[in-house]
Amino acid sequence: MSEPIAPTTAAAEPATARGEQTRQLILDTAMRLFRERGYAQTTMRAIAKDAGVAVGNAYYYFGSKEHLIQGFYLESQVEHRTAAQPVLARETDFAARLRGVLHCGVDVLTPYHSFAATFFKTAAEPTSPLSPFSAESSGPREESIGLFRQVLEGSTAKVDPELRRDLPELLWLAYMGVVLYWVHDRSPEQAKTRRLIDGAVPLIDRVVALSRLRLLRPVTREVIELINALRQ
Repeated sequence: MSEPIAPTTAAAEPATARGEQTRQLILDTAMRLFRERGYAQTTMRAIAKDAGVAVGNAYYYFGSKEHLIQGFYLESQVEHRTAAQPVLARETDFAARLRGVLHCGVDVLTPYHSFAATFFKTAAEPTSPLSPFSAESSGPREESIGLFRQVLEGSTAKVDPELRRDLPELLWLAYMGVVLYWVHDRSPEQAKTRRLIDGAVPLIDRVVALSRLRLLRPVTREVIELINALRQ
């Protein structure tokens, strides 16, 4: 259960350069405390204390712990996009671009692996605002889907026109599967997750290429219809 939103105090800072530094400090402090103490055990008051700011200021920037996690989601997606740019600038092959972007995603998340399992218990609740599928997560989700759209659009892949529009979202769903596996991966440095990426990408590449075959187009349309039905 989230903590009640505290009213903004007069000491709350405006959205200036200094204010942005304070916001980042609160977010960084929260992520550290979540790793050290766990998500459920960390309060907004404890975050404010460790960050050296008033509790009212902490609530000014983040109305609840859920808002902090949404801030983390968005920041992670921006870091993911930045980390992936050298791969996207260098490669035009679809499989190489997808493999590189998936590995970059794991690279960005790696510092949070010890905290991810306990946090995932909350995010996995279907009604949780922390779910990557929730309305509250729409900003980070669209940011991530946009990155996979970039993977596709900058590649030489020949894709069934009917699939092209929906493929970035399908790739994002595949990435969510990788993240779920990574959360539970206890192999050294999550080596099994890396092997999963390297094994799955050629299969995805093959399916995308085969989607243009006349024989498989009815299957492609069925997949698209299912996606659209689930969206509604």
